[in-house]
Amino acid sequence: MSGASGVWVICISGDQGIGMTGISAYTHHFMYLNQIERSFSAAHALEIKFADIHPAGYPTVVAEENMGKALTKESNGELTFKYFHGGVLGSEKEVVEQAQVGAVQMTRVSLGIVGPVVPDVNVFNMPFIFRDQAHMRAVIDGDVGDAILDKITQSEFGLVALAWMDGGTRNIYTKKPVRSLEDLKGMKIRVQGNPMFIETINAMGGNGIAMDTGEIFSALQTGVIDGAENNPPTLLEHNHFQNAKFYSLTGHLILPEPIVMSKITWDKLTPEQQTLVKKAAKAAQLEERALWDAKSASSEEKLKAQFDGVVRSFVPMHSIVRIDEVERMGTPKISEAKGVSNIMPFPMPMPDK
Repeated sequence: MSGASGVWVICISGDQGIGMTGISAYTHHFMYLNQIERSFSAAHALEIKFADIHPAGYPTVVAEENMGKALTKESNGELTFKYFHGGVLGSEKEVVEQAQVGAVQMTRVSLGIVGPVVPDVNVFNMPFIFRDQAHMRAVIDGDVGDAILDKITQSEFGLVALAWMDGGTRNIYTKKPVRSLEDLKGMKIRVQGNPMFIETINAMGGNGIAMDTGEIFSALQTGVIDGAENNPPTLLEHNHFQNAKFYSLTGHLILPEPIVMSKITWDKLTPEQQTLVKKAAKAAQLEERALWDAKSASSEEKLKAQFDGVVRSFVPMHSIVRIDEVERMGTPKISEAKGVSNIMPFPMPMPDK
């Protein structure tokens, strides 16, 4: 019997042949050795700490948890997962920094954080680059999506990009109604820490303010900002609707978000484990999509009805700030300044079927 390589060899001696007694003895030994092997695997399991700023029940968090369960099973316990949702390990930027040094093994990260380090991803960060959600999904499911994941992996970012999560359509929510670009003038609007997002809000007439997600609630409450921009589930789950009761459907960004693993952790995996992780991440990409659609629809209904009109307006503004208007106000300057070398036409072409 040998277990050094994880392969157990069973030797049965004797010339009595295998009768019922022989089978029973064989089964007993096999079960015993199998138990030892499981104990060996557990002792040498690699624990994956998976962090997300969103709370329990959020589509990305649910998909991540299910991915971890599947990987633990598929790896026979060689990979185990521990989850840290709700931003308990810090802001997205802080979690990324922890992942870069291997203190956190996996996370889902907003592209806004990646863009300043890997400029090629900013093609997805540009306003109105996608016509709608279906267009965005078709792009990330194809060659362009895989190419952007590879750009992240091959960069000096220190993370391996595995798959995409749907980050939803982002709209502006404010403390005062915004029904036109004129209403937005001078308003301080929180954005992610990417110069492209700041320039986008500035081009629309507002004043883009970079800020971590965890700071938005109090900043709205104290008047440090006049509004922010995000999708319906985030507006609801992070309780921003309590201080920003007007939701203007600008649809200026439709953002995918990569699932990433620390490069340090990735290099510890065997080729077989790497294959399992990639496969599970791609499965999570599709599962999260269904979860997202359900959550987004239910969030809109809750914001409109369940809170007795606390969100006072869902203003359809998308046509007001279409790309021709934003181009006129400065989008060429945005793309030129932020490192997107070969800008695709607006909107990005739909991939061939």
